Amino acid sequence: MSKALTQAEQTVLQSPISNDCRVLYLLGLRINANTATTSSAPVDYKALLALLNADSKEPHYLRGRQINSLIKQLEQVGLVTLPLDIDLDRSINGKTLLLPLLSEPVSDFDVLHKQHTAMTADWKPNAPLFKEIANLLGIIDKTFDDNDIGEFVAYWLGRPSSVFSEFQWTQKFANNIKRKRLASGYSSSKVIGTQQVKVAAGIEADDNAKKLVAKYASSKKS
Repeated sequence: MSKALTQAEQTVLQSPISNDCRVLYLLGLRINANTATTSSAPVDYKALLALLNADSKEPHYLRGRQINSLIKQLEQVGLVTLPLDIDLDRSINGKTLLLPLLSEPVSDFDVLHKQHTAMTADWKPNAPLFKEIANLLGIIDKTFDDNDIGEFVAYWLGRPSSVFSEFQWTQKFANNIKRKRLASGYSSSKVIGTQQVKVAAGIEADDNAKKLVAKYASSKKS
């Protein structure tokens, strides 16, 4: 194994997750991971299926999508983070995953691993941590607003049995923002006249604004 388990890893691995998830993480993804970059070795479906079926007379795992399902569970508890180019609805054979808890957190974030709580109505993501995770996930537009936070909080308030550390909550929020960025039809900018402008959440340029920009653009050409 690459190194001793971090405190954050131990905490999550002792939480209510399946033994198959633990085996996949510890013996399948973590064992040859790069501790400097927290990157796993490339996913090898054949080897992982053999690993998970090792103690079974009748193999329970036969397809790559079953591996993806376990990886999804690992993502949900914060042991795995998916780069932007990975979609668990497709084959990820040969792809590399991120194991964010593999390295001890820097001192600024160490405290964020210590206490586990359910979601609260006044929750806010840790801004510096969000920025770092967003960089790891390849999120270009790192802006978010109260609507993004409110939607996230409202979802998890309805699941009071879900208890995570502040680090994991911010990590989940970053993953949620990533999914929204990849959602069909998302655009952080809009063309008005001949100009491309940033569109803030809930704000649309009205017809008068469009006409004004178009008029200004025409006068510039003449």
